[in-house]
Amino acid sequence: MPQVRIIAKNFMDLVAALPAMKLDKLYESTFICEAVLRSLPPMAKRYVLQMLYIDTLIAAKSMEEWLLPDGLSKHKVSVDRLLQLRVFLEVTDRKKETSYKINPKFQSNIQKYLVNGGTLPREPMPLSITVRLPTLEDLETYASEQWECFLLQLINSAQAEKLTSFSSSMIKVFQRGLLSARENEAPKLTENGFQFLLMDTNAQLWYIIREYISTAEDRGVDPTDLISFLLELSFHTLGEAYNLNTLTDVQRIAIKDLADLGLVKLQQGRKESWFIPTKLATNLSASFTDSSSSKEGFVVVETNFRMYAYSTSKLYCEILRLFSRIEYQLPNLIVGAITKESLYNAFENGITADQIICFLQQNAHPRVAQKIPTVPENVTDQIRLWETDKNRVEITPSYLYEDFPSKEVFEAACDFAREMGGLLFEDSRTMRLVVRVEVHQEMRDFLRRQR
Repeated sequence: MPQVRIIAKNFMDLVAALPAMKLDKLYESTFICEAVLRSLPPMAKRYVLQMLYIDTLIAAKSMEEWLLPDGLSKHKVSVDRLLQLRVFLEVTDRKKETSYKINPKFQSNIQKYLVNGGTLPREPMPLSITVRLPTLEDLETYASEQWECFLLQLINSAQAEKLTSFSSSMIKVFQRGLLSARENEAPKLTENGFQFLLMDTNAQLWYIIREYISTAEDRGVDPTDLISFLLELSFHTLGEAYNLNTLTDVQRIAIKDLADLGLVKLQQGRKESWFIPTKLATNLSASFTDSSSSKEGFVVVETNFRMYAYSTSKLYCEILRLFSRIEYQLPNLIVGAITKESLYNAFENGITADQIICFLQQNAHPRVAQKIPTVPENVTDQIRLWETDKNRVEITPSYLYEDFPSKEVFEAACDFAREMGGLLFEDSRTMRLVVRVEVHQEMRDFLRRQR
């Protein structure tokens, strides 16, 4: 599904944005180093492993000799990513020759990891204390219900079966973009809030986690500590119980917020309390490159614009109501229709035709999921046509780049903008490039390093 601006930066971009001192502090953890290594582009991973046991400086020109003729642009993108994350440290000598070396803390931890293997952040509690833990199936159901309850409360708290008393930190996350509230009025979904509801679960999760970290300093919490804990959490074993007494004060507060979202399940014994990671938590580090959702689809769209959703979920009913007219709801079936009026209402709320079509395709019922196309072409074409009628001109704030010193720098800039998700237009003949305003600063920094 096309990603909206509010999630333009991924988790590792937040890590790269940390000051050098805090980033070096993160690399004291083996788990952080492993997660960063996993997130790197293939060529960047290769460089790290090639230089892992080399303690001397490697000249930039020497590294370029490792490349095939068509690999220069990927090389520049990879080196730039390594420098952003301070995995590579850049050194310039008196002759202005550039060399690189691996960050000593990162290097040491990855060496230990390769030699000794990984260790758990903390040991699971014995079954003699926890007695009976929920099954993996129960945990998955719990995580889904918590996430559904969270989203339902976001749409309309009256729709939730059990109201979740979110902490002030979670409320601030909502108010930063998903909800707007005027004096003496109930909170309402913003344009970004409507778009958020149509994202897949992992994309939604990353947005919430990103905003939760971004507001950490407002709560007097060091973002570095939160990032470290969240990545550490992804290395815990799904379904095992871990003692709450092993957590710091900051982690104890965070674990309660994460329980509201369904990332962990909290349980109380006679003497001890513990938390159990769900799949949402253990998939955190894997979600850097994979935001796809593996849940089974439930929607069937017919050529006459009728829509059948085989689901008992109140959440799905409310999401479908965002862009369709719900006609009636049975215990396990929602029946509706996609109409011009319902789509115009969606467009008014900031939802795009592509987001609606992608949602229908990604959630197609197994009976139609194998068909090509999964959603009838006349329906998708008409949705786009109605959007065109509504929005004949789209304005995207952007920056134009031209006068590149060489073809290689231009191609490297295109690759960088494409990887950041901000490329709007490129013309290789005139060497002109247009990027979204959100990636302008990163692009400037990238081009400055190319000089």
